[in-house]
Amino acid sequence: MSSESSGIFVNPLPPVVRYLAYAGLIPFIGLALMVQLAPTPMNYLSAESIASYGAIIVAFMGALHWGANLQTLGKPASGDRWIDRNAWIWGITPALIAWVALHIYIPVSLIILAATLVIQRNIDKDTYTYYFTNDDARSAFLTMRTRLSYIAAACLTWAALVILFVQN
Repeated sequence: MSSESSGIFVNPLPPVVRYLAYAGLIPFIGLALMVQLAPTPMNYLSAESIASYGAIIVAFMGALHWGANLQTLGKPASGDRWIDRNAWIWGITPALIAWVALHIYIPVSLIILAATLVIQRNIDKDTYTYYFTNDDARSAFLTMRTRLSYIAAACLTWAALVILFVQN
């Protein structure tokens, strides 16, 4: 990578981005543990809370597309279907999925949210090329995003499994 000098990798993401992103895992991990370990009714409140937080993060990850694509407003159409149309549609789709998920049985909701995070990451790995002008920054962000998405999805899945098989 071009950000390597003297064999030492220099992360192009500012520390505040990394710290805040990884701190976003605290509610996932803490609430998943509370679903399993807290006494009733705290375990049920924790399940509702992790579902709500998961929905917020799913919606936030979709909204990144709107934020990144705002720079195209007021400009002539680019002729690229992603920039001109699909990014806007994809940007709201996760929020709609999350909203629907919040209205169903919580373990199913948690699985839907976990799957949405993984699907989003798999789609976004190809779409980030539209938003990043620096390949090292894109690669570093995608690496971080991959870790965050899979850990969050694991916490949501774990909480669902605890509700389905341990608490009953």
